[in-house]
Order: sequence, then structure tokens, then C-alpha cells
Amino acid sequence: MTLKYLLDENVAPLYQVQLKRQKRDLVVWVVGDPGTPPKSTLDPEILCWCEEHYFLLVTNNRKSMPVHLAEHIAQGRNIPGIFILNDKLTIGQNINELILIAEASFDNEYQNQILHLPLL
Repeated sequence: MTLKYLLDENVAPLYQVQLKRQKRDLVVWVVGDPGTPPKSTLDPEILCWCEEHYFLLVTNNRKSMPVHLAEHIAQGRNIPGIFILNDKLTIGQNINELILIAEASFDNEYQNQILHLPLL
């Protein structure tokens, strides 16, 4: 399975640069990039976009994202998954986790889940 990541607009731009540098074939887009939801798009709309385009969302939104995901699922919708970055890890450690996930994941392994890095 080829994972595709959508980074929310509050994730440091360095994540996209380093993920693509370290794993060239990985698809990593950022909210606001051409073809993605524009900046300031509400989280529920971002979840719909991720569902439609089969992107896993990478965010640092720990507070409201669980509520948005629950509402999304209650509407009979699905999402490939959400990864919450760990602010206690370095950017490099978070990036290594995302690369490991991309290399070792199964189809639909993270569907309708919010997972906090690192995965243990």
C-alpha cells in the first residue's frame, strides 16, 4: 500500500521537505498546496477531503480532532487515519516514525483511528 500524507497547515513546513528528501516516492501534501483544501479550511471539511482522496492526515491537533472524527464516523463516513505528532519527540524522530509507518503499513490499517506518535 502506498500511503499518502496530508499535513495540516499548522505542521512545520520542514516536515514536508524532510519526508520527501528521505523518502522520495512518498506523497506528502500540505493544506494550502494546489489540489488540497485551502488554508483555513475547517477540520470537518479536511476529513472529507482526506476520505475522498485517500490521504492520512498528519496534525498536531490533539483537542478537537477526536470530536471531529467521531462526528465524521457518525455520519457514516470513513477516513484512512489521523496521526498526531508528538511534541516530546524531535522533528527528526516524528519524521522517522512517519517513514516507518509508510514502509510497513497494511491497507486500511489505520482507518477511522487517531494514532499518536510514536506507534508502539
